[in-house]
Amino acid sequence: MGDKSQIRKLKQSEHPPMLSEIPQPPKELYLEGELPDYTQHKFLAVVGSRKFSRYGKEVCQALITGLKGHNVVIVSGLALGIDAIAHQSALDAELKTIAVPGSGLDRKVLHPRTNHKLADEIVRSGGALLSEFEPLMPAGLHTFPQRNRIMVGMSHAVLLIEAAERSGTLITARLTTEYNRELLAVPHDITRVTAQGVNQFIKLGATVVTSSSDILTALGIESEQNPEQQKLDLASLSKDEQKVVELLSADPLPRDELLAKLKLDISKANVLLSAMELKDIIKEELGDIRLVAWS
Repeated sequence: MGDKSQIRKLKQSEHPPMLSEIPQPPKELYLEGELPDYTQHKFLAVVGSRKFSRYGKEVCQALITGLKGHNVVIVSGLALGIDAIAHQSALDAELKTIAVPGSGLDRKVLHPRTNHKLADEIVRSGGALLSEFEPLMPAGLHTFPQRNRIMVGMSHAVLLIEAAERSGTLITARLTTEYNRELLAVPHDITRVTAQGVNQFIKLGATVVTSSSDILTALGIESEQNPEQQKLDLASLSKDEQKVVELLSADPLPRDELLAKLKLDISKANVLLSAMELKDIIKEELGDIRLVAWS
């Protein structure tokens, strides 16, 4: 995997078409793997902190899992943290994913080295690695902001998971608004550093995302068509998730009562319930939590 014979320079006509809309589009692009058909797919860039929280990880996994069954391509930067979680979640959900690293694609320089196995799996699964840098170009401080414009430019929308007040993720968010792409943001605990940047963009008008169906709506996809959202597969749930379903199977419960019956650490329980709500398994209304009606 990753030798020069598998990395090819794209013709201009093969470039992702939306890249032509941005200022200073890349003159050259190198590809390993296959680019999904733009006429058949919606492209969602997922960005977030390298130093992610458990909440951020759970949210990223849950939101992408909820996109299963739709022609959505997950674009991210192959970095440690939320990027890698987004790529892996896409693979687990059988979605195509594209990695845009801040380096060339040859495995001698591909950054970060710890994600080489993930890069190989992305290509094997029918996705792609994409870069404007020569195959043997190593990563540098300037290469990451440069690649961010490609991630944003080739995507229909950008999902912001976690970001500190001053971070590269926020550069990507600003590019999203400059390029007239849809900026989606997951609200976060206001006491955490990684919440400050995201909540700042929500204040400025980013679309708030609290479920996978919010993403589908932003991409212009009817969430009702999602086969994964028509029937609850208990076998696919964790033991804790199954316990929540069992407790709510008869009637809705107030949050405090449900938390007491779960007998979990309070922060772990709240993360669990948030993730289940993002997966459209449960819903909280007027203080009560109920199972979503699955047809």
